[in-house]
Amino acid sequence: MIEDLVNQIEQRFSQLSREIVDPEVIGDRRRYAEVGRAYRQLEPAARLAEQWRRAADDAAGARELIAEDGDDPELREMLASAEQQLSELDEEIRLAMVERDPNDDKNVIVEIRPGTGGDEAGLFAGDLFRMLVRYAERRGFATEVLEADEDGGHFTFAVKGDGAYSVFKFEGGTHRVQRVPETESQGRIHTSTATVAVLPEAEDVDVHVDPNDLQVDVYRSSGPGGQSVNTTDSAVRITHRPSGIVVAMQDEKSQLQNREKAMRVLRARLYEQELERQQAELAADRRAQVGTGERAEKIRTYNFPQDRITDHRVKVTTHGIESVLAGDLEQFTAALQADEKRRALEVA
Repeated sequence: MIEDLVNQIEQRFSQLSREIVDPEVIGDRRRYAEVGRAYRQLEPAARLAEQWRRAADDAAGARELIAEDGDDPELREMLASAEQQLSELDEEIRLAMVERDPNDDKNVIVEIRPGTGGDEAGLFAGDLFRMLVRYAERRGFATEVLEADEDGGHFTFAVKGDGAYSVFKFEGGTHRVQRVPETESQGRIHTSTATVAVLPEAEDVDVHVDPNDLQVDVYRSSGPGGQSVNTTDSAVRITHRPSGIVVAMQDEKSQLQNREKAMRVLRARLYEQELERQQAELAADRRAQVGTGERAEKIRTYNFPQDRITDHRVKVTTHGIESVLAGDLEQFTAALQADEKRRALEVA
């Protein structure tokens, strides 16, 4: 019954409201982060519950007045309006209480790599990098480039802002492009791919990295990056021995900055690995996202000759590739979020 659900929301939100200002909770970093996250997640449902409670009181008041004063048209209209609002809020509250991905509020680290298609795949990886950065900016998120290797087609960047993962998780997978490369003299259409991995960025309270488990190597950078690039040991490669994960960074002139960036990526990968182990059904499995980069493993196709973009997961097709590559991805995100809610309701 919806009233029971409203009661549960009210009681839980009241408890969280007390805990979030409790000095004992504030003094425990892990506990405070958990309470804060739970509070933010429940807040939309709590606002809907408050609206439902007011509408229920209005409906009850209208019924009492009708019982006392007879069949007044204005009272009937008031009752009908309150009951319609209750019906609409019923569905909204149930949707709001569908179990969310626990990482939805987190910042993300996005890794883009070329798949099949040779040089064209590297160029396409660069297109995806610029598209996703622009999309983040359109959504009001802050971005930070961690790695931008135009020659190799390797890009890593962070997206920061409330709900970043809830938006960017849908970009994880193999993206396919069909177009005539600039180097193609015969005008033949080539098919290439690039892979995108979207990792929730780990906070200090999410994962502990033992410094004794790390092997840190420093070496001289290569490629563009400034006068000091080839004269100082500023590049950093960190190997996490227990997992075998290796992260290398060389974009910054400072060894300290490269190390800090590498640690952020390492923590994100370790966090995702732990999620995969503990919550396989909820985790954003990086290997499942990116697959092998083969042409058949695609989530979205960008067909330049027909100016058509198709998202194969929700069967949404649109036109205007230049607009999409400029960051206009809202229609895909909206369709994918709606599909996620629909599937969650079916399971609930």
